[in-house]
Amino acid sequence: MANSKRTLFLKRRLRVRNKLRKHNVGKLRLSVHRSSKNISVQIIDDVQGTTLASASTLEKALGVVGKNNVDAASKVGTAIAERAKKAGIEECYFDRGGFLFHGKVKALADAAREGGLKF
Repeated sequence: MANSKRTLFLKRRLRVRNKLRKHNVGKLRLSVHRSSKNISVQIIDDVQGTTLASASTLEKALGVVGKNNVDAASKVGTAIAERAKKAGIEECYFDRGGFLFHGKVKALADAAREGGLKF
C-alpha cells in the first residue's frame, strides 16, 4: 500500500526534528509552518513548553495578509528577528519541519539571519 503525502510529510518532519533535538539539547527552536495560504514561524522553548516569539502572514501589521510567497516569507523572517531581539533571544536552531529548505523556507531563514538571529 502506498503512503499518502501526509504520512510521508509526518515521517520527514519527525526525522528532521529528532536529529535536531539530539544535537541541540536545551536550545530554543525556530519552527516554521507553511500552509497553502500562509506561513508562520515561532520561537519555542521546549524545556518549558512555551512560545517566546511568533510571526505570521495572518498579522495585518506586516501587510501581507493571506499571502504565501517569497516576499511574504522574507517579511515574516525580519519580523521574527526583531521580535526575538526584543525578547532577548540571539541564538536558536532552525526547525524546517517536513518542508524542504528552498524557496519560501529559505527566504524566511535568510531574512531572519540578516535580522540578527544566529542558527
